[in-house]
Amino acid sequence: MSVQLSVAVRNARLDQIETTIGTAPILRIRSGAPPANCAATRTGTVLATLTLPSDWMAAASGGSKALLGTWEDTSADATGTAGMWEIMDSSATTCHAQGTVTATGGGGDMTVDNTSFVAAQDFKVNSFTLTDGNA
Repeated sequence: MSVQLSVAVRNARLDQIETTIGTAPILRIRSGAPPANCAATRTGTVLATLTLPSDWMAAASGGSKALLGTWEDTSADATGTAGMWEIMDSSATTCHAQGTVTATGGGGDMTVDNTSFVAAQDFKVNSFTLTDGNA
């Protein structure tokens, strides 16, 4: 049998992620696939950079935690096709989370309104949810 955790423990673990990363983290959208892990050298072109709200994730409920507020950049940094995202600390020096990005319905860990970025265009994150395992 695999380890099973209560919903309360799963919610507490998820809420700790936001506490550990801190307020006003940096979200970057990049071209290409995510590196092997968060400590690996960053790859791809930075297409967009935005500072997330101070309270950037809703309180965990039912073993999952979703974005809070509007995650939007009114001026993309570069032109290219989005393939990955990374959430950095507020100084943008440490990657704490990363994953794939697709358009809505594409199955990515994060979905955006359009994966074809053009420099200076507006873009919006449509959905991002963390789900804790061990149910």
